[in-house]
Amino acid sequence: MLVAAAVCPCPPLLVPEVAAGAAPELDAARDACADAVGLLAASRPDLLVVVGPAEQARRGPYPQGAPGSFAAFGVDLAVRLGAPASEGQAGEDRELPPSLAAGAWLLERAGWRDAPVEGLGVGEPLEAGRCAEAGRGLGARAGRVALLVMGDGSACRTLKAPGYLDERAAAFDASVAGALGGADTRALLELDAELAYELKAAGRAPWQVLAGAAEGADLAGRLLYEDAPYGVGYFVSVWS
Repeated sequence: MLVAAAVCPCPPLLVPEVAAGAAPELDAARDACADAVGLLAASRPDLLVVVGPAEQARRGPYPQGAPGSFAAFGVDLAVRLGAPASEGQAGEDRELPPSLAAGAWLLERAGWRDAPVEGLGVGEPLEAGRCAEAGRGLGARAGRVALLVMGDGSACRTLKAPGYLDERAAAFDASVAGALGGADTRALLELDAELAYELKAAGRAPWQVLAGAAEGADLAGRLLYEDAPYGVGYFVSVWS
């Protein structure tokens, strides 16, 4: 059963080495993410699953110890999902998608050793019903399950945003912020997948996985951070 969840943005810029000189611009987001991961630890889960968007080749489950890297962003920095795989455990050759690598970095930064960690890369096209079904499956994995859900809002908030300015983006992000802050599973499942795609909102499918996992869990939500640096909607929330 889902006992806690943290929602964090997933840009590689969360990692100061990647952001370089621009790193201070996301200090508030990093601090909020650290607080959210701390809540996950306090929930004393039996299992933590990191969920995030992934390109087709990197979708699906990842075991504890799966490797990630920020080499594609010009930084020689490697991470692993949770504690390294135990000696003799079969290795995972497939590298984590960037969203799960960012989640692994947040956990390493927090010194996570509180529960086993697994990952799930979710495809952008996955429709809401299947996202919810995947979430319900995650919630049934252990007696006390926690989720770290990585995903960004629209990428169309300003003229300099990756997706340029789209007048629909601010309203979309406001609806996401309300749903995440209120632990409103119905509102998350009702997010328009086509609109999310047009606005380049990478978090839509992971958030809907969270909604499925939280069905019947009676969790309360709290929004810790909301902003749109670089024209991209970033949110940090906790559910417990």
